[in-house]
Parts: sequence; structure tokens; C-alpha cells
Amino acid sequence: MGFSQALLVCALVSFHSGACQPYLRLRPSPSDKLPVIDIIEHPDPEYDPREQDLNDRTLRKKLGSNFDPNFMSISTPVQVNLSIQDIHPKLRVAGPMPNDIKKLDLSETPYGMRVKIGKKARRKFLQWLWTYTHCPVVYTWKDLGLRFWPRYIKEGNCLNERSCSFPEGMFCKPVKSVTKTFLRWYCQGFLRQKYCTWIPVQYPIISECKCSC
Repeated sequence: MGFSQALLVCALVSFHSGACQPYLRLRPSPSDKLPVIDIIEHPDPEYDPREQDLNDRTLRKKLGSNFDPNFMSISTPVQVNLSIQDIHPKLRVAGPMPNDIKKLDLSETPYGMRVKIGKKARRKFLQWLWTYTHCPVVYTWKDLGLRFWPRYIKEGNCLNERSCSFPEGMFCKPVKSVTKTFLRWYCQGFLRQKYCTWIPVQYPIISECKCSC
């Protein structure tokens, strides 16, 4: 279960008590659109956790092994902006070359004509093709607000400053995601009659992008 877990809790609470936190939206619809869109929160600070509800040691224990310092931060992280120059196509892409590029037969055209091409030229062309069509995941820190713990998440995005195909027309799109478990401050009822607590919710993060239509 993902963010729908919290929505299910909300539905069950509504069934029994007829009340649920207003503006509660934990996941966009449809859910396959990533990265996650900003959540619409109830503006009333009465629905915010109090200082005693934000004890780092207590919440760290509650989250347990789900705490991932590579993707979440309790304090404001140092912002690192990754620009297009940092992943310029002229730079060598890390990792092994994909098999669908490595196995390309450059000696024959779609019309059956044979073309002579040396090993060095073939290697350089495939390297160029790989770097040109490569779709990196660009990570930036996002503030989820006071009602999430940890408050900051490193969110993935697909670079879309240019077309990734040749000829142009295709763009980098997410193809895989991973989920990270956070704590969500959840309230049922209204004002003085409300009851609030931290519940675990799963937050999807883009982990792989691919050049596609």
C-alpha cells in the first residue's frame, strides 16, 4: 500500500465517526503521474503538529529502519542545483552501455545497402548516441511541510530541457520509481474534538527515466 493507506484510514474513520481531516490529499490522481504534485493542506494551524509532537528521537524510533538519509532530511538540506551543464551530452555517461545500443548493426541500412564503418568510428558513434539519448534522473530537495516527518525529501525529476531523440520528438519520461516511507500528521474530527497522530505513508520517487514518445 502507498499513500492510499492513509486515504483508507480516512475512509474508515469517516464511516465510524462521520468526520475526516478537511483538505486531506495524500496522493495525486491519477497516481502514475510523477513527481508527486504539491499537496493541498488545510490552512488552519490547528491541524499542525505541536512542538511536543516533533521530538526527533521519538519520531526516528517510530519510523525505524524506513529512515533513509540519502532521500530524507530532518533539517533544511544544502540545496544543490544540477544544471544542464552538469550532464552535458559531450560528457561520458557512467555505467555500462545499454544492450539495445551496443548491439546496433551499423553496417546495413534499412534498405539493405551495406556500409563500411571502422571499429573506432562505430565506437565513437555509439558513445555519442548513448550520451545523446541518455535520460538522467535529476534530484532536488523538496520541503513537504510541517505535517510530514522527515520534512524534506530528495525528489527525482526527468531532464526535459531538450528532446532526447534524433530526429527530435521524444522526451525523457519516468519509467521506474521507488517508495520511501514517511510519517504523516493525520487528524480526524474538527478543532477541539479532533484527534491527531503520526501515521506511516509511502511517497513515490522517480528512480529511472527513459527516452520515449
